[in-house]
Amino acid sequence: MTHTHAFWLAGRQATGDGTLDVTSPWDGRLVGRASVPTEAQVDEAVAAAHAVRAEFAATPAHVRAAALEHVQRRLAERAEEIAELISAENGKPLKWARGEVGRAVSVFRFATEEARRFNGGDAQRLDTDAGGAGRLALTRRFPRGPVLGIAPFNFPLNLCAHKVAPALAVGAPIILKPAPATPLSGLLLGELLAETDLPAGSWSVLPVPNDRMPALVRDERLPVISFTGSGPVGWSILDSAPRKHTTLELGGNGAAIVLADWSSDADLDWAARRIATFSNYQGGQSCISVQRVIADASVYDRLVPRIVAAVKEQVTGDPSNPATDVGPLVSEDAAKRVESWVGEAVGAGATLLTGGERDGATYAPTVLADVPSDVQVSCEEVFGPVLTLTRVEGEEAAFAAANDSQYGLQAGVFTHDVRTAFRAHRELEVGGVIIGDVPSYRADQMPYGGTKQSGVGREGVRFAMDDYTYERVMVLTGLDL
Repeated sequence: MTHTHAFWLAGRQATGDGTLDVTSPWDGRLVGRASVPTEAQVDEAVAAAHAVRAEFAATPAHVRAAALEHVQRRLAERAEEIAELISAENGKPLKWARGEVGRAVSVFRFATEEARRFNGGDAQRLDTDAGGAGRLALTRRFPRGPVLGIAPFNFPLNLCAHKVAPALAVGAPIILKPAPATPLSGLLLGELLAETDLPAGSWSVLPVPNDRMPALVRDERLPVISFTGSGPVGWSILDSAPRKHTTLELGGNGAAIVLADWSSDADLDWAARRIATFSNYQGGQSCISVQRVIADASVYDRLVPRIVAAVKEQVTGDPSNPATDVGPLVSEDAAKRVESWVGEAVGAGATLLTGGERDGATYAPTVLADVPSDVQVSCEEVFGPVLTLTRVEGEEAAFAAANDSQYGLQAGVFTHDVRTAFRAHRELEVGGVIIGDVPSYRADQMPYGGTKQSGVGREGVRFAMDDYTYERVMVLTGLDL
């Protein structure tokens, strides 16, 4: 009999009056069921978070750090089991699922470290003017209040970790809503949190359906929202709760720019391998996967066959096979959408260099050249294993092509010239510029987020902690400075 997973209500297990079926995108088998909380249970969790907010904010740093350290250790101990769960519910190849668990371990390690040094205070002399004689300002950061963390399906553990760990590090209660398609990893994270001594009410994991999310978004007891997911949903959250402090990590259509000085055979081989890997990892279901290659005309003809050959080497198949590079998309409908977008591009004149085939939820790694700029694979986020190639003349044209997008998450620039690197950093309208590599590089401690339609605010443990808190100043009077 398939196991039904309880959810976590104010730190304890509970069951509701319905279930979510979790099926494998690879073979359709039932992986598990998640119990769905009732509206009354959701309200109970929110009320508990609201009630405990002052107590949790006052919790000593060592207590919060110890809890985070425990989760870090337990994730590492159960890494293989958790990777298999991610692969089963998400369809992610096991090699990438293992990497995701390792990243989540790092997120909790960074949060452990930051919890111990965060909020130390910043002193400022005020006697720079006569009216401030004998006065000293002390600034510290305090939690804004309970956080609503809404996580997506593509990184069902690590993006839950990016919501939970910073909140617990600063002493902010959190209500975690994992994606309905992939709730099991988030519920397992709750299992590890339940082994700690965190106050009751300081965290809940509630796998509620998406149609019940608006009520949570509008709830005034949750003054902070951290959302990762699609643009339309993210902007609707901001519109419906404009007075809340909201962080949105939305879509992208990451560009890898290969410039003229990146021209040796070794350079081009490296770029081609990295582009092929990171246009297809996670089935292309990553906001910073390589979607567009913009190559200088002087290297384009030598680079393209290398990319096509490297893409053809990507192993597609059963995600539980350690040799598999590319598994299925999250659903057959997602694969059908990618298929239709590629068909639109080819119908508009694009050249299909490899791929373009669908088998159920699996879409073959695909490379397109001569793609019109107004078709969806050019101007929208594909969120599938599809790569477009564009030839440009010179650095200025390359940067202009990269910026010709409604998105601005990250860009990769293959160059050896440090002056070009700084120009890219200055001119590219993105949240992150990766020099000498693809836009898909992310270290979990660095600031991560975008511009334009890619969202507002930043993730990354320390930066999320800033978003979850606000500065409060205290002025001391009558001091002999």
